[in-house]
Formats: sequence, structure tokens, C-alpha cells
Amino acid sequence: MATTVNTAFNEFMKNTVNLDSEITSTARKSRDWLLDQIDNFGSKEGFPSLYSDVDIHFGSFARKTKIRELDDIDLMIGLSAQGSTYLEDYFGKIEITVADAATNLLSLTHENSTKLNSRKVINKFVSELKTISQYKSAEIKRNQEAATLELKTYDWTFDIVPCFMTSAENDGRSFYLIPDGNGHWKKTDPRIDRDNITNVNQKHNGKVLNAIRLMKYWNRRATMPTIGSYLLESIILAYYDSKLIVTEYIDLELRDLLHHISSAIYNDINDPKNIQGNLNLLTFEDKQKIASKALVDYDKAVEAINFETTSGDHKSSINKWREILGSQFPTYTG
Repeated sequence: MATTVNTAFNEFMKNTVNLDSEITSTARKSRDWLLDQIDNFGSKEGFPSLYSDVDIHFGSFARKTKIRELDDIDLMIGLSAQGSTYLEDYFGKIEITVADAATNLLSLTHENSTKLNSRKVINKFVSELKTISQYKSAEIKRNQEAATLELKTYDWTFDIVPCFMTSAENDGRSFYLIPDGNGHWKKTDPRIDRDNITNVNQKHNGKVLNAIRLMKYWNRRATMPTIGSYLLESIILAYYDSKLIVTEYIDLELRDLLHHISSAIYNDINDPKNIQGNLNLLTFEDKQKIASKALVDYDKAVEAINFETTSGDHKSSINKWREILGSQFPTYTG
């Protein structure tokens, strides 16, 4: 219930889009508690040696772009390579050759091979996660890239990704090696994503995170093919990185982002980490549907803003925003 567009958006962001602050606090404590439990795995016979110095929080919860309801929290758990080496092929597939001294890793290789099997490593995590007292279920994630843990006391799950940290390569960069879903490994670097979003958000005095969350909400409920969360973030971050000024009014930002998405969705979107190449693998048909929906909602956003700014008609403006954002957007009470 709201009397102005600004109060409607403030209520909407607080009560519908953004995570509840108490939930966020509890989730961080549960994440830290779980990390303490995992720290004990390294002392168990047959479990790979841990390298906790490279543990890292990643994903939208860590980047503060997660919207309600909180469904998962992502963690990377560092393992010691103990002298093992890796080789990357032309397609980005990485094979880790286990060193003779890494006895706990040798038991997790492919059959008749010294190549480390990422599925076996994840399964090792699954087995140990089942020993945690608060355990409800643990299994390999559907994409075969993580162990998924559900605890009895929380509504969210944890996606736990085993990883190795490389030494610096010829260009000076080091990488995280994580499961690729096919039993091998691939490169990533969540530090770059973390730093990118922090830098762009700080550049615009903290206004970018709310804009990303609001667009994620629109993306989730709009009647169109869904844009992948990371792809959407990458499009929006590139947009704001190129901007000099961001307004304090999130309705104006939403209008401009809808217009931007309507054209940007057709473009190749390069991975900000310079690892994956083009992130935009949507079909042309899906891109058309997304662009069309973004343009329709952009036109409605223009109408909504005109109602408010030209005639002070907050009721009509709020009703128009409800057409874009749905029935969870506050109603007018004047």
C-alpha cells in the first residue's frame, strides 16, 4: 500500500525483492558453521588434503545480487594438489594428473589412469557431508559440478564445489580449477566477478545492486524465456560500467535497463573473466521474445513515469508499474 511511486518502489524492494536482513544474517552464520564442519574432513582417512586458504564464497548470494527467496548458497572448498599437474586442451577441458605422493587423490582417479576424476571427488564430499549432525540430504548436483547439501534447520541448500588453485601461468594469472560436469575440470575465477561488481557498484555510490536485483525479479516473472542469472548480471554490469551517472530513482533505472536489454540481448556477451568466451548462448528465437517483452515493458515504464512526472498521477503510475512487475507490487492508497 503506497501513496507515491517512490514509496511503492521502496516497499517493493524491501518486502518482495531484496532478501530479508535477518535471513541474510542467519544464512551467513550457517555458511560459516558449515565451513567449520568441512574443515574437519581433511583429517579423515582417505579424504583429500584441504587447502582452506583458497576457500571462497561465490555466486549471487556472495555477490549480494540474490533475490527472495533464498534457495542456495555457493561455496568453493580448496584442495591441496600435493604436486599434481594439469593440462588444458583446445576446448578448455582440463585433466589433472595426480602425483605419486598424493595418495588420497590417487584413490579418486579414473579407472586405470592417474587422471583425477572430479565426480569421484564430489562423491567423496557427499559421503562426508552425510556425517554432519544437521544433515538432511546430500547428493551430486544435477549438473555434476557440485555436492548439494540440505540441512534440517534451513530452507536453503549449499552447493559445495571442490577446487584447486593453480600457480601463475605465463600471463601471470592464476585460476581456480573446478569440476566440469564430465569427470574432468575447468577454469574459473570468482575473484574477478567479486571485484567487478564491487568496483562498478562503488563507482555509482551503491546504486547498482538494487538495479540488478530488480531486473532479476522482472526476468523471473516476465512471460518470456528466462535470461540466465550470470548472463543478466554481466549485461547489466557492462552497461553501468560504461555510464557516468546513475540516478537515485530506481524506476528510471528500470526503464533504461529494459530499453538496454531489448537490444543488448542480441549481442555476444564476453565472459568478464575472459575464460568462457561468449556467455549469450540463447537461441535467436528466445532473444526475439526477450527483446519484444523488454520493449513492451519499456513502453509501459515510459507511460508510468509520464503519469507521475507530467500530471502527478501516482495512482495511474503505480497501476502501470503493477502491469510490469506484477501483483506483488504495492497498490495505491490515496
